[in-house]
Amino acid sequence: MKPLRFQVTPAEAGLRLDRLLTQRAEGLGRRHAAALFAAGQVWQGQQRARKSTLAEAGAWVVAQLPPSADAIADPSVPLAVVLETPRLLIVDKPAGQPTAPLRAEERGTLVNALLAHAPALAAVGYSRRDPGVVHRLDTQTSGLVLVAKDQEAFAVLLRALRAGELDKRYLAVVPSAAALAAEGVIDVALAPSGSPRRVHCAARGAPRAHRAETHYRVVERGPRWTLVEATARHAYRHQVRAHLASLGAPLAGDELYGGARCPELGERHALHASQLAWSGTATLPGFVVRSAPPAAFGALLARDD
Repeated sequence: MKPLRFQVTPAEAGLRLDRLLTQRAEGLGRRHAAALFAAGQVWQGQQRARKSTLAEAGAWVVAQLPPSADAIADPSVPLAVVLETPRLLIVDKPAGQPTAPLRAEERGTLVNALLAHAPALAAVGYSRRDPGVVHRLDTQTSGLVLVAKDQEAFAVLLRALRAGELDKRYLAVVPSAAALAAEGVIDVALAPSGSPRRVHCAARGAPRAHRAETHYRVVERGPRWTLVEATARHAYRHQVRAHLASLGAPLAGDELYGGARCPELGERHALHASQLAWSGTATLPGFVVRSAPPAAFGALLARDD
């Protein structure tokens, strides 16, 4: 196991240590963090910490992190490259494919395909489980994923992502009965729920709540279903899904958030990452890349039953 050691800053004081640890340890999820606290592998100062322990300014936190599982290159996994430059890749992930493996031996993920395409990615990023991947998509969400091909590009693109400089747009299909306004802004905080599978809307300032803002506009209204474009520059986990559901407009096929199951979609939900754009820097050129929505979205919009 490898130790992570850091000093709590004044801005971090008062945060729960489990939340702070997931912020400080890239690639560490909430469930794995909880397991570390349960196993007594986290200390603040000279005391073993619980996940609910509050961070103290100036205190040193030490956590014994599990080694990350190295992903395996798998050339049998198809890869749809939309843009490739010497320093970055943008690929189109199909619905049903996980972005990264959960176990070292897992195959069939986007990362397995990326490593087969560009083996040097193994040395890029924070984790050898998702090397070079700047942001992820849910397994049942399709569309564009940005990947850095060297460490400097990774750092630049990650800063752009965190600063909200990446223009990330999504296409979603929601019920026409929701009667959404032509456009709008959903400014509702999101927080983990009691289930590890979903998030919920929360009051701003509530424990573990993150401010989240989604802009949307109606693209096309069909008899039964409506196509919506959503923009979320600081996308929290499940943000577009939870925000649209909060307006009574859950995604088609997204049963987790109250959406109706649709035969046209199979196991997926109707969310597609349709555009990535960035203005670039002097050393890393920008880009504008688009991906057409799946044919199933059009089939839903044409339904009148």
